[in-house]
Amino acid sequence: MKLAFISDIHGNAIALEAVLEDLRKNQIDRVYVLGDLCYRGPDPKRSLALVRSLNTQIIKGNADEWVVRGINQGEVPEQVIEMMKMELEWTVAQLDKQDIEYLASLPTEMKLEIEGITIHAFHATPDSLFEIVLPGAGDEVLKSKLMSASDADIFIYAHIHRPFIRYMDGKILLNIGSVGLPFDGMPKAAYAVVEIENGQIRTSIERVPYRIEDVVKQYEEAQYPNAEMMTRIVRNGLVK
Repeated sequence: MKLAFISDIHGNAIALEAVLEDLRKNQIDRVYVLGDLCYRGPDPKRSLALVRSLNTQIIKGNADEWVVRGINQGEVPEQVIEMMKMELEWTVAQLDKQDIEYLASLPTEMKLEIEGITIHAFHATPDSLFEIVLPGAGDEVLKSKLMSASDADIFIYAHIHRPFIRYMDGKILLNIGSVGLPFDGMPKAAYAVVEIENGQIRTSIERVPYRIEDVVKQYEEAQYPNAEMMTRIVRNGLVK
């Protein structure tokens, strides 16, 4: 069974389409989505429609929660909160009531069992949509923050936009990166593949090129509130 895990599309429908085409080429059996579907990209409505058309399990990310109820003080740095609220207002204006209700209804974690292998997947941590756990954290931090809530074989999360795979105490910890806004210096969409066959597990991070300049044009033509910074991120794959 060949599984794909995608996340952090952030309204970048062009990147998502490239990933979905790559999934077809890779003959993926099932795809799962770990949140952050619409906010901060130039095409939130189409991104959400593409995700929903997959008819699969989808969980909520912090950006989806923001679309539902707004950004609270302390959830982002004070110097960027006003700009992020402007971006959020623009995003919500592109969606309708049914879209918002759908995002509100999403669960916050998924637990899977595939051919006897158990998987616990969540957006940021099992207890939070917002907490940041980076790959450079020590093994004990990674285990306590990400791997202590269940006894799964594989733990999968997103949120940090920096993919990695680690092996600890006979378990696999996997961050799947971002489809729409990579932060690791590689401006290509990221997703993860987990292949399970007769008890054997293969994991990989896939990187997919997409039409970045078309996304830049979308930001500009849509008069997105923070277009200059966001186009710099998609071009460079870095948040700086």
